[in-house]
Amino acid sequence: MKPLINILLSLIIIIAPYFCLGQNFDDRSVVGEQYAKQAIKQTLKSREKLSYDTLINNKETAIAVAELLLFKFYGKDNIISERPYELYLIDGYWFITGTLPKGQDGLVFEIIINSRNGQVIKLIHGK
Repeated sequence: MKPLINILLSLIIIIAPYFCLGQNFDDRSVVGEQYAKQAIKQTLKSREKLSYDTLINNKETAIAVAELLLFKFYGKDNIISERPYELYLIDGYWFITGTLPKGQDGLVFEIIINSRNGQVIKLIHGK
């Protein structure tokens, strides 16, 4: 359970800047940092079973999660140029890799994600 929470928190940390940068909270009610700290602490102590058995249960979600990381580490234009992606769900793991036009030499990204909890098992890109 603890690794799942760590993964989810990591994803939130990665995604948060995309949603928070440039926002103005002057006319909004906010819960505050102290509440956020307390909520995180209480959640980490909780041993409740999550209400889902598979976090990433379709191709669209798998691609969205993969692209968040791939764009950050390897550049959006670079990764988009490797569309369409080759994508397989095998034994509970999403295997996603880029493609190149036939006859073009080069290497592409490869990412393997645990569909149950979102943990990234492998993330590489050839140079």
